[in-house]
Amino acid sequence: MQPKLLRTFLAVARSRNITRAAEEIHLAQSSVSDQLQSLEAELGTALFTRSKLGLKLTPAGETLKSYAEEILALTDEARAAVEATVGHTGGLVTIGALETIASVKLPQWLSRFRNNHPDIDLRVKVAGSDDLLRGLEDGDIDIAFCFDGGDPDERFSRRIVSVEPMVLVAAPARQPILAGPGLTMLTSMSFVATEVGCVYRHLFDRAFSEAGISMPKLAAEVGSIRAIAGMVVAGAGLALVPRIAVADALDRSEIIEIPWPAPAPAASLVMIWRRRRVQPPALKLLLAAASENFAPARSTGGRPRRAISSPS
Repeated sequence: MQPKLLRTFLAVARSRNITRAAEEIHLAQSSVSDQLQSLEAELGTALFTRSKLGLKLTPAGETLKSYAEEILALTDEARAAVEATVGHTGGLVTIGALETIASVKLPQWLSRFRNNHPDIDLRVKVAGSDDLLRGLEDGDIDIAFCFDGGDPDERFSRRIVSVEPMVLVAAPARQPILAGPGLTMLTSMSFVATEVGCVYRHLFDRAFSEAGISMPKLAAEVGSIRAIAGMVVAGAGLALVPRIAVADALDRSEIIEIPWPAPAPAASLVMIWRRRRVQPPALKLLLAAASENFAPARSTGGRPRRAISSPS
C-alpha cells in the first residue's frame, strides 16, 4: 500500500466527502476517486459506503484506518531518523495556534527563529483548540500552541511555556459600580463567555470553581475572544479571560480591569506535539527554541494593569 494512497484514504475518512478531501490534500476530485479505487482494488473490498451524512467507512475501512495512521506515522519517523543521521536540519514545520497566541506570542519569536534557521520553512495555521488537536492527530500540524484544557492525551507530549494571568474586565462606565466587588457580588452579575467545549470556557468555569462560588448568569455565549471584548465594550456584561487576549482593548481604554476578589486565576500556555521515537530535526530545533523565552504579560508593579490612553 503506497503512502500517498493511505493519505488520501485518511483525508476522505476525516471529511466524509470527496470534494473536501481533494481541497485538503490539493488534488483534483478525479485523482482522489482514482486513488480510492486503486486502494480498494488492491485490498479487494469496499472502504466506504454512501449515507445521508456523506461517505461512511465500512468495517474494512474502520480496520484500515488505524493501520494507515500507524503506517504513515512510522514512515514519517523513518524519514526523520534518516535526516538526523545525515545531519539534515531543513524542512517544513507546520505550527497551529489559537488566534490570540498566533497574533500576540508567535510573531517575534518565529521571526527570530527563522533568522537563525533560514533552511527551515514555517507555516502557521490558526484554529480553535479542537481543530488543533485534530490537526495533530491527522499529521496536518507538527506542533500546537494553546491554553491547557486539562485533558491529557498519551499520544501527545506537552510542555508549559508560560503562565498567563486571567483578568476580570468590564466597560469603563461600570467602574464606579464594580470597584472591589466581592465574590458573592460576582455571582449576581452577567458575564459573556465562549461556548462550552472551548478552552476559554474551561478556564472561565475553572476560575469560578476554584474560587468556591457558583457560576454567574451568562448574558451571551460567543465564538471568539474578540467578540467577547466587543460585547463587554457594549455593556453586555463582564468577562474573565487571559490578559493577552484583551491587551489591545485595555491599552485603547475600551475596557478596564477590575480586581478579582480571590487568588488571581491563571491559564497555562502549552505547546503540544505528537510523541515519536525520532522527531524530525527541524521540529526538534523549534521545540528547543520554544522552551527558551515565552514571558507572560504581567501587571505593572504587581497590580492589575489599567488601560492607558493611546497617543493622539
